[in-house]
Amino acid sequence: MDLSIGCNEASAPATPNGRPTVYIVDDDVSVRESLEGLICEAGWQPAVFSSAQDFLSHHHTAGPCCLILDVSLPDLNGLELQRQIGAEREDMPIIFITGYGDIPMSVHAIKAGALEFLTKPLGDEVLLNAVRDALQRSALALDVAADLQILRDRYASLSGREREVLALVVIGLMNKQVASELGISEVTVKAHRGRMMQKMKARSLADLVNIASRLGIRRKSSG
Repeated sequence: MDLSIGCNEASAPATPNGRPTVYIVDDDVSVRESLEGLICEAGWQPAVFSSAQDFLSHHHTAGPCCLILDVSLPDLNGLELQRQIGAEREDMPIIFITGYGDIPMSVHAIKAGALEFLTKPLGDEVLLNAVRDALQRSALALDVAADLQILRDRYASLSGREREVLALVVIGLMNKQVASELGISEVTVKAHRGRMMQKMKARSLADLVNIASRLGIRRKSSG
């Protein structure tokens, strides 16, 4: 295993409050060393691997990151690695690099979610611009995920009845209709609705509808 996490004393990958991490997976030692130095000079934290398996076995810490990935690797190739991590790590944009141009391969990689497909030898500014873009996208994805988790936590705090009221309210039912659906009084509905709105920190019905949409809340079919 050939793993290097460089930049001298700044030897640990980024934490949420630290420097973004740029993962580099390439079996060519000269490419790894060159990219590691370039990433260090740009102020980011490199984490360098010689194979896809080494990368997969490494613990990846939280925080903005991206992956510079060689297409041709000794075990899993770059496209296979992309398939393994793509769905799980939307916060880790992939920049492919290759020693030869292959249009069908590049189209496949981009369709599968890769940010860039660059041909060696790599121009420093072209690569750095791609990394900047990738890290910005990573930070945004992490922010979106964090916001969604807050909403999930709020929804988890609701009682079963409050969740039922929420599901009916967001499809446009009035309190009287909700009461009829649930077999409870309108006064009880208003009480549940008030507590539910407070727990979800929803400022208005429109806000609550947006929250429900983000959480993927759908009313279950009565059938």
